[in-house]
Amino acid sequence: MDFKVVIPARYASTRLPGKPLISIAGKPLLQHVCERAQESLAGEVVVATDDARISAAAQVLGAEVVMTRSDHRSGTDRIAEVIEQLGWADDTIVVNLQGDEPCMPAALIDQVARDMGGHETAVMTTLSYPIGDRDTLFDPHVVKVVTDANGYALYFSRAPIPWHRDEFLSGRVLPRSVGLQRHIGLYAYRAGFLRRFVAWEPAPIELAESLEQLRVLWHREPIHVTRAATKPGPGVDTRDDVAKVEALFAQR
Repeated sequence: MDFKVVIPARYASTRLPGKPLISIAGKPLLQHVCERAQESLAGEVVVATDDARISAAAQVLGAEVVMTRSDHRSGTDRIAEVIEQLGWADDTIVVNLQGDEPCMPAALIDQVARDMGGHETAVMTTLSYPIGDRDTLFDPHVVKVVTDANGYALYFSRAPIPWHRDEFLSGRVLPRSVGLQRHIGLYAYRAGFLRRFVAWEPAPIELAESLEQLRVLWHREPIHVTRAATKPGPGVDTRDDVAKVEALFAQR
């Protein structure tokens, strides 16, 4: 199955300015992410940015670069511009690999693309992984997801969902009656859907949670969620995350 990977990369990160160019284990963060994409089965890997510094660094790495506008509201909006600039057909499967995921296994990139190819009714596919501790469940920086019986997303939230009333009020350990799932921020979609997505205004629930995938659910479009075949490594949002990733690479 043929698919493409686009890596949206912004310089102006709120918590970690210049994040794509920060050195981790002797390489720019962006290089690690590009290497994960190149290890996958993708037929094409593109870096999408609005910053000349990131563009220059990506070209040194030999990556294909598309310069995009600076006013995009999300990485998905930025990828939609790439699709238009490169003239990709509506049925092209595109994987959104965020530019701060240096530890994303190539196997998961392939998995989310394969899931998109296998679900004709879904407009988007993504992954989840079981939550095994209370700190993760109650961390607002960790997005949670609840699905229906067929694996389609019902809701994504930064809050603990589903809320187990009796267990949480009694302060017990994690309930086991319903699986608690962490959302893995890796997406696949077809180019034709992205052309529709960018025509929609941000949804109220999207703005409230700061989660762009909620724009899709707001319009009652189906997102299929598959359990990740392996646990992904940490992303990079803060200086503490940089230290965690460097420690992880040092063990390899």
